[in-house]
Order: sequence, then structure tokens, then C-alpha cells
Amino acid sequence: MPKFVIERDIPGVGALSERDFKAIAQKSCQVLSQLSPQVQWLHSHVVGDRIYCLYIAPDAAAVHEHARLGGFPANRVSQVVTTLDPTTAE
Repeated sequence: MPKFVIERDIPGVGALSERDFKAIAQKSCQVLSQLSPQVQWLHSHVVGDRIYCLYIAPDAAAVHEHARLGGFPANRVSQVVTTLDPTTAE
């Protein structure tokens, strides 16, 4: 199944508390339980005013549906073409 990177523009997100992040993650998991097993959240990185999320989903429409149901922005949804890591150099 394809992987997608989702960019979520959320001003001030990097300054949120651990409690806020827990609430966001709980909401995401609640919505994912409705879309499971087709949509899976792997992890997210918070960087300044953005969250970058990695999902497995059948298509971009499923990722957008997760965002809509959760009330999260999905400013950019890009399908992963390949993954590079140190083992790529071997």
C-alpha cells in the first residue's frame, strides 16, 4: 500500500505542550479507528509551524478524509516514491 507525507501548517504548533500533543494524537487515533485498517499513521515530526506526518493509505483521498474527520489541516499530501537511508549507499 502507498505511503504519503502530509504537511500540516499549524501556526504555533511547535510551542504546544505534551498534553496538547497527547490530545491531538488521541483525536487522530479515534478517527483512524473509523478508517482502519485502510489508513495507518506511522509517525509525525513537529517542526516550527508544521507537522509532517507519514501515513499508509490506499490513496490521497483517504488521507484527506482522515484530515476532514479529525479537523486537521492537510495542506500538502504527497505520495512517497522511495525511501533513502544509510543502507541505500551500500
